[in-house]
Amino acid sequence: MEMLPLTNEMLMVFAILAYTVLMFITEVIRIDVAALLILVMLGLSGLVPDAHLFDGFASNAVIAIIAVMILGAGLDRTGVMTAVANFILKIGGKTEKSVMPVVSLTVGGISGFMQNVGATALFLPVMSKISSAAELPISRLLMPMGFCAILGGTVTMVGSSPLILLNDLIETSNRSLPPGADTMESFDLFATTPIGLALLASGVLYFLLIGRFLLPQAKEMSHINNHKSDSYFRDTYGIDKNITEMIVNKDSPLVGKMIQELEFDNHIPNIVALFTEGESMLSPPRSKFIWNGAILGVMGSADQVKDFAEEFNLTVLPKLKQFKLDFNPSISGTSEAVVVPGSRYLGVKLSEFHFRKEFAITILAVSRSNRIYTGEEMYDLELQLGDTFIIHGRWTDQMGLGRSRNVALVSDIPAEPQRPQKIPFALLFFALSLSLVIFTDLKLSLSLLTGAIGMIIFGVLNMDEAYRAVSWKTVFLLACLIPLGYAMEHTGAAAWIAQNVIQILGTVPQIVYQLAIACLATLFSLVMSNVGATVLLVPLAINIALETGGNPVVYALIVAISTSNAFLLPTHQVSALIMGPGGYSVKDFLKVGSLMTLIFIAVSLPMINWLF
Repeated sequence: MEMLPLTNEMLMVFAILAYTVLMFITEVIRIDVAALLILVMLGLSGLVPDAHLFDGFASNAVIAIIAVMILGAGLDRTGVMTAVANFILKIGGKTEKSVMPVVSLTVGGISGFMQNVGATALFLPVMSKISSAAELPISRLLMPMGFCAILGGTVTMVGSSPLILLNDLIETSNRSLPPGADTMESFDLFATTPIGLALLASGVLYFLLIGRFLLPQAKEMSHINNHKSDSYFRDTYGIDKNITEMIVNKDSPLVGKMIQELEFDNHIPNIVALFTEGESMLSPPRSKFIWNGAILGVMGSADQVKDFAEEFNLTVLPKLKQFKLDFNPSISGTSEAVVVPGSRYLGVKLSEFHFRKEFAITILAVSRSNRIYTGEEMYDLELQLGDTFIIHGRWTDQMGLGRSRNVALVSDIPAEPQRPQKIPFALLFFALSLSLVIFTDLKLSLSLLTGAIGMIIFGVLNMDEAYRAVSWKTVFLLACLIPLGYAMEHTGAAAWIAQNVIQILGTVPQIVYQLAIACLATLFSLVMSNVGATVLLVPLAINIALETGGNPVVYALIVAISTSNAFLLPTHQVSALIMGPGGYSVKDFLKVGSLMTLIFIAVSLPMINWLF
C-alpha cells in the first residue's frame, strides 16, 4: 500500500496528541479540564467539524456509563451490598485461603456489571467488616479484591469505561474505512465474557498459589471488634484517641481565639468538642470563639494534654463529664475515609473545605503512600485520589460525609439507614436493564437508562442521590476525548502512525503485532487514564490490522482489554482507592503486580484470538 504523506492536519493532531499525553502524565491541570481544553482546540483548529464536535456528550458510551453508575448506587442504597457481605462471611469461612477467593470472585462478578471503580468503593466498608469478623488483616484482602475488580471489569461490555467506549470507536472507524473494506461489527453485552472469566479465574488462582506469598506481611491485628481499636490508630497513624475535658480559665491565652487558630500547630491536641455559652458541640466550626469558662474536649496523648494545659492555663478534669454521652462509642468514634474518583476534593487544598461546619467532622490526619500529614502540613496538602482521611465525629455525621459521594468510608461503622423495602424494585429494574441489553436490539445506553429511571421513579434512590452517584469527571473526560479519536481517523494520522510502526517491525507474525499493541496499551494505562489510552490506541490498532491483513475487530478489542492491565503501579483508580486503607506502598504493587501483568497478557491474547 502506498505510504501516506504527512499533512499539516496530521501535524496538528500530533501536537494535540502530545499535549494530551503530557497533561495526563503530569496532571499539571485536572485531567477533565485538560480534556475540555482538547475539545476546544479540536473545534478552533477545524480538525473536527462543528456538527461532530459535541457528539461525545450524546454518545452511547457516555449515557451508558451514567446509567451504570446510577444502577450501582441503587443496589447499594437498598442494602443489597450488605447482604452480599453477610453471604460472603457465611460461605467463605474465616481463613485467608477461603475468604480471599470468595471475596475476589464476588467483587469480580459484580464489577462486570457496575464499573470496577464503583464496585471497589462499595466494597471498602464491606471488606472492613469481613476483616473484623474473620480477624484477618485488611492488607491481605484489599489487593486481591482490587485486582480482581479490575479483572472483573472485562467480563461484560459494561464493566469498564474502555469496553463501553469500544463500540462507539468502532462505529467511528467504520465511517473512515477504505473502499471495499468490510464493516466491523460491534460487540454485544457478553461478547467478552469467556475472556473476562478466564482473566478473573487466573487472578484468583494467582493469589491462592503465588500472590499471597508476595503480599505485604500485615501488622498485628488490632481491630478484632466491629470498630478499629485505639491501638490500631496509634500504631498506624500515630493518633492517640484518649479524650480529656479541660476548662478554659479566665486568664488563659485561648480566651478570644477561634478554633482555626489552633488547628495548624502539631503540638496542640485535636479539639474535637467545645462547650461554650450554654451550647455543646462535637467538631466545633473553625470560626467558633473560645471564651472564659468554656470546656474543651481534646484528643491526644497524656504528654500532649499536660503540655497544652500548662502552656495555655487550662484545668484538666479527671474524667469526662460534659461530653460523657457525646463520646459514647455507640454515638461517635474515629474511622477512615478514602477520596474517590469524581470527588470535589481532588486537586484542592484541604484548608479550602470546612468539614467541621459542613459535616460536624474533625479531620485528625491525612495518610498518603504510608506518610502521615497533620497540622499545617495537612491543611496545605493538595488532595489526590486514594488519600485517606482519619476522621472523628458522630457516626450519623460520618454517614453524611459518606453520602456526599466524595469519599468512601472504609471502617466498619454503624450501618447507614437504607431502604431494604426497595430491594425488589432495585433487583427488578437491574434485571430489566440486562434483559433489554441481551434480548432486544435497543441501544446499550437506552437499555441501561430504562432500569436507572425505573429505580428513581419507584424510590430506590432520589434524583439528588442519582446525581451524586455519577462521576461527572469521568463523563466529561470521555465526552471530550471521543472527538480526538474522530480527528485521528479522519485526518489519516492513525493510518500514518500504523504504516510507520509496520515499517519498523517489518514482516512478522500477527501475534507479534498483537503483542506490541497489548504492551503499548498496558504502558499507556500506567501513565494516563484507560479511557485516554483507548481513544488514542484503538484507531492505531485498527489501521495496523488493515495494513497487515489482520482482523481489525481483534486488534481493537486487544486495546480495550489491555488497558485494564494496570497492576504494576497504583495509577489505576481501583489501585489508588485501596492503597491507603491497605497500607500499601508502590513497592508492594511492583512486587505483586509484575507477575499479574505477565499472566494477563498470557491469558488475554490467546483467548481473544480463540474467540474471534
